[in-house]
Amino acid sequence: MIIRRRTTVPVSTRPEDQRHPPGQLLAYGTQHILTMYGGVIAPPLIVGGAAGLSASDMALLVTAGLFVSGFATLLQTLGLGPFGSRLPIVQGISFASVSTMVAIASEDGLRPVFGAIIVAGLIGPVLSSFFAQLVRLFPAVVTGSLITVIGLSLMPVSFRWAMGNDESASDFGSMANIGFAGLTLLIIPVISRLFPGAVSRLSILLGLVVGTMIAALAGRADFSAVGDARPFAAPAILHFGTPTFEIGAIVSMTVVMLVIMTETTADIPAIGEIVDTEVDAKRVARGLRADMAATTVAPLFGSFPCSAFAQNVGFGRADRHPEQVRRRDGRLLSCCCSDCSRW
Repeated sequence: MIIRRRTTVPVSTRPEDQRHPPGQLLAYGTQHILTMYGGVIAPPLIVGGAAGLSASDMALLVTAGLFVSGFATLLQTLGLGPFGSRLPIVQGISFASVSTMVAIASEDGLRPVFGAIIVAGLIGPVLSSFFAQLVRLFPAVVTGSLITVIGLSLMPVSFRWAMGNDESASDFGSMANIGFAGLTLLIIPVISRLFPGAVSRLSILLGLVVGTMIAALAGRADFSAVGDARPFAAPAILHFGTPTFEIGAIVSMTVVMLVIMTETTADIPAIGEIVDTEVDAKRVARGLRADMAATTVAPLFGSFPCSAFAQNVGFGRADRHPEQVRRRDGRLLSCCCSDCSRW
C-alpha cells in the first residue's frame, strides 16, 4: 500500500499579497486610474505646450505618459530582480520635474529634455543605496504626518478642478461648477457610510460616476471629442527624434532627480505603514531603482520621469485594505488605456 503524503503550497502571509475576486480588482484598479489620471496628463500638456507641439503630438505625449506609468508601477509592484519594492505604489509622471523641463523645452525643444532624463535616470541607481539609508528618519509619526501633508498640498489642485480647471473659461469659478463638485464630494461619503463592504470601498469611483451622470443630464458634460478620436493608438518609439545631451540640461535634471528620489524615499515607508508591512533599507533601495529604471526608459516612448503618486498614497490611507494586486490591476488597465487614444 502506497501512502501519498499531502503537500501544501505555502501561502504568503504578507498583507500586500492578499488577493481579491477579479471583479473587485477591476473596480479598484479603475478607481486608482481615475485618482491619478489628472496628474499623469498634466505634465505632458504643460511641457508639450512649452515646446510648441501640435495637438496630435500632445496626444502622443499623454498616451506615452499613461503607458510608462503602467509599466513603472508593474515594475514597482511585481519587481524584477533588484528592481521594485514589491509594494502597492502607483507610479506616474512626476510633477517635480515640470518646471525644469519647461525651461529646457521652451528654448531647445524636447530632444535635450529626453537626453537629460536618460542620463539623470542612469545616475539615480548609483545613489539608491545611500538614499535607502534615510528610511530610518521616517518613523510612524513622520510617515503619518507625511500623508496628512500630502492631502493638504493637493487641496489647491482640488479647488482649481472644482472651479472648472480652465482659468480662461468664462464659467471658471461659477456656482454651477462648484455645485457639481460639491455634490460629487457629498455623494462619496454618503455611499461610504450607507453601503457596506465592497460598495463602500468603491465610494470614490461611484461618486465620480454618479456626479458625471448628473452633470451630463444637466447638459454640463461634453463627450463629443471622444467619438472623434481613433479607437487605438500605441505609443511610438523615438517619435520626437533622437535625444541630445547638453551639459546644462543634464545637471539641472540630475538635481531634480535627487528631489524625486527624496520623495520616493518618504513615500515607500508611508505605503508600508498603510499596508501594515515591513519596509527596510533594502526594500527602499529596490523601489528607488525601479523609479530610475522606468525614468531612463521613458524618453524612448516620449515620456518623462516617474515617481510615486502622492494622491494614490492618500487614497490608500482612505481604503485600508491590502491592495497590492488591485494596484497591479490598475496599472495593467493603465497600459491598456494608453493604447486607447479616446482616454
